[in-house]
Amino acid sequence: MVGSLLLRGMLAGLIAGVLVFAFAHTFGEPLVDRAIAFEEAAAQAAGETSEPEIVSRATQAGLGLLTGVIAYSVAVGGLFALVFAFVQGRFSNLGVRGTSAVIAIAAFVAVVVVPNIKYPANPPAVGNPDTIGVRTELFFLMIVVSIAALVAAIALARRLTPQFGVWNAAIAAGLAYVVFIGLVQYLLPPINEVPENYSAVVLWHFRTTSIGMHVILWGVLGLAFGILAERKLGAAPKPRARAPAFH
Repeated sequence: MVGSLLLRGMLAGLIAGVLVFAFAHTFGEPLVDRAIAFEEAAAQAAGETSEPEIVSRATQAGLGLLTGVIAYSVAVGGLFALVFAFVQGRFSNLGVRGTSAVIAIAAFVAVVVVPNIKYPANPPAVGNPDTIGVRTELFFLMIVVSIAALVAAIALARRLTPQFGVWNAAIAAGLAYVVFIGLVQYLLPPINEVPENYSAVVLWHFRTTSIGMHVILWGVLGLAFGILAERKLGAAPKPRARAPAFH
């Protein structure tokens, strides 16, 4: 059963990857070209020699982007399926599609929204090459903390449900998650290495495009996997209507 769900998750990831590539190639790559042009102009103004191009931009924006996006999306789809296999039937009475949608929304918040609030994506020419290791570590630390906090919030909600009900327990756990994440983000060091003369429009569009790619990825995963898994597992059984009572 798990193997079958895993294949469906990878298939859903493949579908999502194709759509993400189309979006990134259409809207993201022109922004990368503008960022690279800014970087080259800044290097020329500083009298620096341009580095040789190891991989052409055409390859980067075409085959390279497609390969990277597909590999990432398929891997995420497989992990998504494994999480679904563990969650389904254990934590809620939602149907297959409902569970898939909830997992996708929760993952999008924990893996994308929360880390990007503190450390948003930056295009080329933004950031000091000497700090890339620290920036990467902090970004992944934020992802790990966010996922761990989400799991803890779910456990808290389950513990509070018998006493306060589902909605009140979910609200309390959600508030605890927000407060904890806010505290962590306040304590972690900020990173702001955007040059003063960098185009704010390019930066804004690049960051929103990056978020858009993740919206497509997790949205398609949640919907496509829900449909594929439901075909395997079947729809949630409908409650049988009670026979009318006669007095």
